[in-house]
Amino acid sequence: MTMTRLRDPRLIPLVSGPLIGVLAVTETRLDDYFGADATVTWIWGVLLGAGVVVAARYPLAGTVIAAVCLPVPVVVFDAPGVGGAAMIGLIGVVAWVAWREPPRRSALVSCVAGVSFASTSIAAGQSLWELFFVPAILLPGWCMGLLARRSGERAVKLAELAAALDAEREANAQAAVAQERTRIAREVHDAVAHSVSVMTLQLGGLRRVLAGRPAEQEIVAGLERLGRQTVEEMRGLVGILREHVDGERPAPVPSLARVGELISDVGAAGLKVTLDSPAEPPRLPPVLDLTAYRVLQEALTNVLRHAGEVPTTVTIGYTDQALTLEVRNEPGRAAHDLPEQAARRGGGHGLVGMRERLAMVQGSLHTGVEPDGGFAVRARFPIPRAW
Repeated sequence: MTMTRLRDPRLIPLVSGPLIGVLAVTETRLDDYFGADATVTWIWGVLLGAGVVVAARYPLAGTVIAAVCLPVPVVVFDAPGVGGAAMIGLIGVVAWVAWREPPRRSALVSCVAGVSFASTSIAAGQSLWELFFVPAILLPGWCMGLLARRSGERAVKLAELAAALDAEREANAQAAVAQERTRIAREVHDAVAHSVSVMTLQLGGLRRVLAGRPAEQEIVAGLERLGRQTVEEMRGLVGILREHVDGERPAPVPSLARVGELISDVGAAGLKVTLDSPAEPPRLPPVLDLTAYRVLQEALTNVLRHAGEVPTTVTIGYTDQALTLEVRNEPGRAAHDLPEQAARRGGGHGLVGMRERLAMVQGSLHTGVEPDGGFAVRARFPIPRAW
């Protein structure tokens, strides 16, 4: 906050105004040219500095005040003329108003200041040369302020153009991603899901043919249930991939903000889950948020698959550096059905998938059997510093 205030351009007149006043006092005290009128001259020099300060917020009014402070001591109090401090202040305030105000306004006010300066000098006994000298010193200040103003406007336009190009590039990228997701969803729905649906129907027919053979019927019925489950999962995948197809609403994006829905889903399947998480989770990078949700989903699925309907605790923690996730379940089925053993036998891909997801976000995964016989999955997701 302090650095931002120091960069505020209004500090220029706020600092230079009092400095002009100090210079005006010093000049009149050290220069015998002002004589008995030194007090009157430095008072109006200080008032000119006050006009520079006013210009910080009201550039036009401040410039007019500074310009009026020049003729008053000469015309009203018969002072010998303006000092060098007043001249410096007038040049500075003319440059300031040219930077802060539109060119027509700043040009008009600068002309008023120039006429005031020239008339004061002539009234003080100077030659007509002042009519040429005053514009010669004020015009460069006005031109410098005008160039600074146009440079700032050009910088703003370039920034707006860059932002528009970035937005257009982002929109094009999102459109391409949406188009590709729609194409993949269509292929999954039309090819894979259709084939699995046909296989499931054929298994249903085979089950009916095997009437009287309960052992074979049970096996086929299990395959039939698995087929139906696969079709449902594919439909869910298609819903996630689709953005807007045939007027459908886009599928909700997986996020830890929806962890309550995930807990409800596994609870409906019979898993007793206790959630320990902040009431208002912070906003996370989209990729990290999606990855954490998928890891949690896979961990809870593994509990159902390998440990059964056992009490399970989900703990989610947040710091400025990382997101931590822990899924710990009480002992369930026999030890040989735990995910690690299943993975060693080559039949489990859940832990492998979780490690691959965590590798994408430079995270870490630790799994293992707890001393009480339960199983724990602990994941850490580092949050990028830029976020």
